[in-house]
Amino acid sequence: MAGEAKEKIIFFGNGPLADAALAVLEKKFEIVFHAREKADLLKVKELKANNPGIHGVLASFGVIIREDVLELFEPEGILNIHPSLLPAYRGASPIESAILAGDTEFSVSIMKLVRAMDAGPIYYQRTFKDLPLNKAEIYRVLASDGAEWIAENLTNLPEPMAQDDEKATFTTKFSKSDALIDPSTETAEEIFRKIVAFQGFPKVKFAFYGIPCIILEAKVLKVGETAPLVLECARGSKIAILRLQPENRKPMDVKSFLNGYVK
Repeated sequence: MAGEAKEKIIFFGNGPLADAALAVLEKKFEIVFHAREKADLLKVKELKANNPGIHGVLASFGVIIREDVLELFEPEGILNIHPSLLPAYRGASPIESAILAGDTEFSVSIMKLVRAMDAGPIYYQRTFKDLPLNKAEIYRVLASDGAEWIAENLTNLPEPMAQDDEKATFTTKFSKSDALIDPSTETAEEIFRKIVAFQGFPKVKFAFYGIPCIILEAKVLKVGETAPLVLECARGSKIAILRLQPENRKPMDVKSFLNGYVK
């Protein structure tokens, strides 16, 4: 109805998943506060105490929320948009871990936040089977779908279903050492998935013609295909480098790199 007041939300989140979710949520709700760090939880407690009807939605917050804050949002809880088919891929890097594992399907779950990591009961899940192997697009699709579901169901939530903890798998944060590649032992497909998964951080690095570079874009070559800059990989596979960034230089396409750095 025109002029009808929007439901109020406190949003918790940082990074690409949060950005994509917020782009949907801010059109549907009144975002009264965006919590980005641990210090913001004091403001959350104040706002919730003064307005008990405010809802909580979280996407990739990266901060442990204590029991005293969680209790303020009972009984519906803080709704967590988590990009995996829980209980699979609990933890900090579900999309990246799924890409590295060779998954071809990607999922989103809406769960009630609890103290145990990503272990709360599930309100909603959906799996996508035809997404491009592009991390930014995967983030966008999963976050947008989860946020749209929240927009449609927040005021009439179904009964959440408990997770099967025995089936849980876990992910970890990545470090710069994880971005190293070894074409002599890794296939072109494995290296390609690393390049996709580690866009943003920790970024795959390799030295071409003695020049350390970040690999920004690549593709696995089919049998018989050629390209200007190719890595010979394990099992006879090959990967073509399309865009890269030499150390302390701007990103460039492979033609510019070869023209500028290779004599």
